[in-house]
Amino acid sequence: MVGDRLTYKVIGCAMKVHSKMGPGFQEVIYQRCLAIELENSGLSFVREASQPVYYGEIQVGTRRADFVVESSVILELKALIRLEDAHIAQAKNYTVAYDFPKGLLLNFGSKSLEYKLMFNPKYNGSTTT
Repeated sequence: MVGDRLTYKVIGCAMKVHSKMGPGFQEVIYQRCLAIELENSGLSFVREASQPVYYGEIQVGTRRADFVVESSVILELKALIRLEDAHIAQAKNYTVAYDFPKGLLLNFGSKSLEYKLMFNPKYNGSTTT
């Protein structure tokens, strides 16, 4: 995330939420709290935004994204004890299928906030950090 102020700022907002709330709540509670922190930090976002899903260049459906921040980063929130490979794969797939340059998977359910930054290879050649 070196040089990426937007994802750094979003992760900072998520850390504030996790610090104040701790683990143990349902995902929707973290979603509401994160919306407050994103707003307080001056970031523009849409919550539960319907996003087109693409197969190559063809739109094949829609799905709601937890958040889209600054029209460039898609957020997938979880409230799990531990992230599994399937959750990481899901976030990677959403980043590509929704055609966003970057995606962030945020897990509020563990003792410490977990986050994974995803990259759409269409935009920069790598898939995750």
